[in-house]
Amino acid sequence: MAAASLAVCRRVTAVLKASRSLVTLPVPASTGCRLSLSLFPKNIPDVTSFHQCKLFHTTSSRKGLEEFFDDPKNWGEEKVKSGASWTCQQLRNKSNEDLHKLWYVLLKERNMLLTLEQEAKRQSLPMPSPERLEKVVDSMDALDKVVQEREDALRLLQTGQEKPRPGAWRRDLFGRIIWHKFKQWAIPWHLNKRYHRRRFFAMPYVERFNRLKLEKEARIRTRKKRLEKKKERFLQEKFPHLSETPKSSLV
Repeated sequence: MAAASLAVCRRVTAVLKASRSLVTLPVPASTGCRLSLSLFPKNIPDVTSFHQCKLFHTTSSRKGLEEFFDDPKNWGEEKVKSGASWTCQQLRNKSNEDLHKLWYVLLKERNMLLTLEQEAKRQSLPMPSPERLEKVVDSMDALDKVVQEREDALRLLQTGQEKPRPGAWRRDLFGRIIWHKFKQWAIPWHLNKRYHRRRFFAMPYVERFNRLKLEKEARIRTRKKRLEKKKERFLQEKFPHLSETPKSSLV
């Protein structure tokens, strides 16, 4: 028994010595590894390439809450130079990946400008170049419109449906024409008694109120156009030396 136990101890000691010889703690200063395994034979010529690896993934440094504030160069300035807003015609030439990146760039810019606006309100100071926020909002609206156009075109090509959820134009109880969205039923529509009980029609006496509603909406639109023209005429009389700048349209 003593001889057998002695042999087992010798084998365990030999295994431990062999495992220690596989790991070498001293590493050259030029390498990025803290631990090097000598599992390769010594006669391999490109063993040094193993020492140039990195065991930990490193990423570029990122800013913290500083991204919610404007560039320090613009602090204290009354006017900050900025470009024009993105139009739909310009965004239609971009790929989906570029639009995805541009959306997050505009989102970060919008958050920064909203923070700047809130800070200006807190200090009771005018916000430098507040038109930048309007340009960013217009650009995001145009980008959203372009993405929606592409989704509609893809849906029309694949399914032939104009809306994301299939439906049909129906007339409700008040005589208004609405888009009725279809929904799933447990049984087919021609066997569904509950579906057949639904009626999409209006009584004849609601036609008069529909005409009054249309007249009211027409008067509101006419009043808005008249007020806009009156405001433009007033500004032209007050500032005749200022030339009219063409408005950038989103279409």
